[in-house]
Amino acid sequence: MSADLHGHEHDHHHKETFITKYIFSIDHKMIAKQYLLTGIVMGIIGVGMSLLFRMQLAWPEESFKIFNILLGDKFAPDGVMANDIYLALVTIHGTIMVFFVLTAALSGTFSNLLIPLQIGARDMASGFMNMISYWLFFLSSVIMVCSLFVEAGPASSGWTIYPPLSALPQAIPGSGTGMTLWLVSMAIFIASSLMGSLNYVVTVINLRTKGMTMTRLPLTIWAFFVTAIIGIVSFPVLLSAALLLIFDRSFGTSFFLSDIYIAGEVLHYQGGSPVLFEHLFWFLGHPEVYIVLLPALGITSEVIATSSRKPIFGYRAMIMSILAIAFLSTIVWGHHMFISGMNPFLGSVFTFTTLLIAIPSAVKAFNYITTLWKGNLQFNPAMLFSIGLVSTFITGGLTGIILGDSTLDINVHDTYFVVAHFHLVMGISALYGMFAGIYHWFPRMFGRMLNKNLGYIHFWVTAVCAYGVFFPMHFIGLAGLPRRYYTNTNFPLFDDLQNVNVLITTFALIGGAFQLVFLYNFFVSIFYGKKAEQNPWKSNTLEWTAPVEHIHGNWPGEIPEVHRWPYDYSNPAHDEDFVPQNVPMKPGEEVLHH
Repeated sequence: MSADLHGHEHDHHHKETFITKYIFSIDHKMIAKQYLLTGIVMGIIGVGMSLLFRMQLAWPEESFKIFNILLGDKFAPDGVMANDIYLALVTIHGTIMVFFVLTAALSGTFSNLLIPLQIGARDMASGFMNMISYWLFFLSSVIMVCSLFVEAGPASSGWTIYPPLSALPQAIPGSGTGMTLWLVSMAIFIASSLMGSLNYVVTVINLRTKGMTMTRLPLTIWAFFVTAIIGIVSFPVLLSAALLLIFDRSFGTSFFLSDIYIAGEVLHYQGGSPVLFEHLFWFLGHPEVYIVLLPALGITSEVIATSSRKPIFGYRAMIMSILAIAFLSTIVWGHHMFISGMNPFLGSVFTFTTLLIAIPSAVKAFNYITTLWKGNLQFNPAMLFSIGLVSTFITGGLTGIILGDSTLDINVHDTYFVVAHFHLVMGISALYGMFAGIYHWFPRMFGRMLNKNLGYIHFWVTAVCAYGVFFPMHFIGLAGLPRRYYTNTNFPLFDDLQNVNVLITTFALIGGAFQLVFLYNFFVSIFYGKKAEQNPWKSNTLEWTAPVEHIHGNWPGEIPEVHRWPYDYSNPAHDEDFVPQNVPMKPGEEVLHH
């Protein structure tokens, strides 16, 4: 019997030691948990920073003991925040949230968890490469956090790190070692993302189970697949920008610098162009929005169909819209540069392609609404966050029409209107998608259920506070309030807007505090949550056919074969209101058209 047991273990590549099971694991389910936990830690740091600089904006020059405790005497003497560290907090907050939380934690967690399980594969195409991609992400996170403790302060030229601030170590205190660490961290992060993306693409193309055609893939897998392709196309461009910037900083080259004067001294740089950096940065920076958004939209498709108990509306239209968004997102980067001196004709071209992307985005929004229409809705926390995503995606998208038009954008560029737009359409929407995914697939990851009542509290407070923070920003932006200013007290013009800043910060502090409810629910439920059954949401996709307890290889016997598409809900030919993909077709049963 022991020999038989040993043989079974060998078949499923079981590793017994703590290190091979929990640390250097090559099991996609464990790597997904590692991404999620690392992302949660980075998210706490990123959100914490935003609360600090919101307090500074609401009550400028006020003394707060928390500033002195967290920032030290150098950056918060007597509890008053110094202007250098304000800019650094804004920079690192943006970097952490965009790359480390919304890109790596969202895609890394759910692509790893769901791609093998939903396509019917034992694991990723390369488990070893998968492990390396996580550890590179972890290393880049550690370096980014370490840059906070550099003596001159972390990078502080905005998360977009435009030269010459980022290219000249002597420009400002935050252009020194902190900036170098930022660049090293991002280079390693890009390597991690590329390895992960290549793995996801190869897995989806090569490892689908019998019967799993591309038109039977869940929309989650389509979203992760296309997201990975966008990453492979655009991330290397940011890597080249980071490497050229390192050359400019450390080796005396002049890719992004020309005719620079510092304190009357003429520097020897000539022939470079900071606008070149903008092109390279935004060639990734705009697809990045959809690298963040598409996985969240894919998760929402799955949750809304499951919790509406009806087939997703317009399955093929949803796939086409994902592909259209992927293509268009790579040819619209110039709309970030309307005030860079761009040729007005070129501006009109970018305006056209930018407004065009509203069409596939609207297709997705309408399809979600039509799926919800007359459905048998189940308002669990995952469903609420998914509906919340549809709401913020629409409200944030509407302001994108204004910012996508070059003549209108020039008036509100670099004001809080832009901050409000991209936080709603990208930040909050993607976070809602991430929360929806966590509430929906927590039983699949940890074998236990999250507390539903705490989930309701988490959603409603977060939803009210998110709009409370970002809705008023549209108005102070239209009034002309510039972003990234440490204080607006020097401008009497903006005195009347100070009350709005206090309101925004109050909502931010309440919303931030209530994320502790989620953290409590998450970590307590891992150990003490109600035991999950195999298919708690009565869902059709393959991941719910695998046993609750994790085994390396996902299914103990044969991999299930697929006979139908993943949205066979409320099918009149069946007694149950869900029909899993591995249930064979009945004699004479028609394939539902989608």
